Amino acid sequence: MNKNNLPIYFSIAVVFGIIIGVFFSKGNSYSSLVGKTSDNERKIKRLIDYIQSDYVDDVNTDKLLDGAIAEMLDKLDPHSVYIPKENLQSVTESMQGNFVGIGVQFRMRGDTITVIDAIKGGPSIKAGIKAGDRILMANNDTLYGINIRTDQILKKLKGKPDTKVNLQIYRKTNDSVFNIDITRGKVNIKSVDIAYMLTDNIGYIKVNRFARNTYREFKTSLDSLLTKGMGTLVLDLRNNGGGFIDIANKMVDEFLEDDKLIVYTKNNRGDIKESFATDKGEFENGKLYVLIDENSASASEIVAGALQDNDKGTIIGRRSFGKGLVQQEMDLGDGSAVRLTTARYYTPTGRSIQKPYKKNKNSSNYREDIENRYYNGELFSKDSIKITDSLQYKTPKGKVVYGGGGIIPDVFVPIDTTSNMSTFFFGPLQNFAFDYVDNNRSKLSNLTIDDFIKTFDNNHEVSDRFFTKVKDFRISEKRKATIRHNLKTVIARDLFNDEGLYKLSEKDDKMIQKVLELENQNKDLP
Repeated sequence: MNKNNLPIYFSIAVVFGIIIGVFFSKGNSYSSLVGKTSDNERKIKRLIDYIQSDYVDDVNTDKLLDGAIAEMLDKLDPHSVYIPKENLQSVTESMQGNFVGIGVQFRMRGDTITVIDAIKGGPSIKAGIKAGDRILMANNDTLYGINIRTDQILKKLKGKPDTKVNLQIYRKTNDSVFNIDITRGKVNIKSVDIAYMLTDNIGYIKVNRFARNTYREFKTSLDSLLTKGMGTLVLDLRNNGGGFIDIANKMVDEFLEDDKLIVYTKNNRGDIKESFATDKGEFENGKLYVLIDENSASASEIVAGALQDNDKGTIIGRRSFGKGLVQQEMDLGDGSAVRLTTARYYTPTGRSIQKPYKKNKNSSNYREDIENRYYNGELFSKDSIKITDSLQYKTPKGKVVYGGGGIIPDVFVPIDTTSNMSTFFFGPLQNFAFDYVDNNRSKLSNLTIDDFIKTFDNNHEVSDRFFTKVKDFRISEKRKATIRHNLKTVIARDLFNDEGLYKLSEKDDKMIQKVLELENQNKDLP
């Protein structure tokens, strides 16, 4: 935007701030404003009219107002945000846990869209689309050989329910080109990456978000593992940024006895809303471990905090993100929305786990908090976590817990920098793995995941080919061993999706290994 327009930009922000302030301070919805015209409304309308009719340059007032609203929300808290109408659909799809489309995961390799996976239950897999297929055209629109953006591809593949799209496909396995009609339909965005048995007794469930479909997927996974003899559950909430509070409450309800407090919220009027467990929990008597890290936020922290404060299970990992604010999405009437912080939530002992912030989401302290944890040593040592004695609380069994910024785990596990893929080799590893799977798909399709884990590249033939490609770089034998495992993991992911990724990562996962260590210690107790 031209610097000369900045005074207008901020003037509109101020005026809109007055209107929104009146709107929210009364706790009313948008409908209460449209019923009567206020001086503030007349003022903003007059300003827009002046700009449109008399301002010296052409101005897109829609974009001007979008920027003004976003600027105003920046002055509130780090999690109140404006969602422009062009972004609202994707945000809604993520939170609802589904979208309408053909149901494929893809990546651009070279100049061509290559299907990584046809999503289970989606239209593409029903129509016969397979991993490795190239999508060349959609309804006569060319999708290869051009610099096409991902959002442009999605517009061609997604659409309204029950509409058809004609795809031209190249299938490398038999060197054929063919056309296929696919009827768009609802496609699930899965919340549970994987659920399987780590041992004969220990089950593992990885949850990546708290969307509308999360509890249903979680409950299906829980019930399935119970039929396999699970007595101990590892619930993995690492890198889970949260979602709907009510979904988190339903998950916690599976673990807590009737009438146990899960969480309570308090708004600006002091109104308190409490959520309690019911008597329907399927795993109230089971043993539980919850894995968290610095990217576990919001609803993930509600789960971890509720269990910790009720002395249920063991929280393992590193201090969580520290988001204790509740947002409500509110329609602005033109296809856009605002996600406004309307309350704070508190764990059963009364802890607020919201980390400190200035009323400006661009504050560097808030944005750089995770990076600061790395440099101040907190990600490597529990002793580096700053705690405040005045924010000390006790659980019913006398365990000391702290508020003031995230959930501090019961058992600390430092970040593991040795097992992570080298930043430099990550891209080459991905590309090599993709090409290897793509060129050997028929042969590899005969392997089960267990066979792959036991036998693949035991003679180092495949990984040595990779090292030949990066021979100009000196790599120690110790580093080579790590890279071999990382390459095998990426190939497993391309072949077996999340099942391959997690099962190959399991033995190098320090938190899972800590769980197994604790379980073995308990077995050795008299």
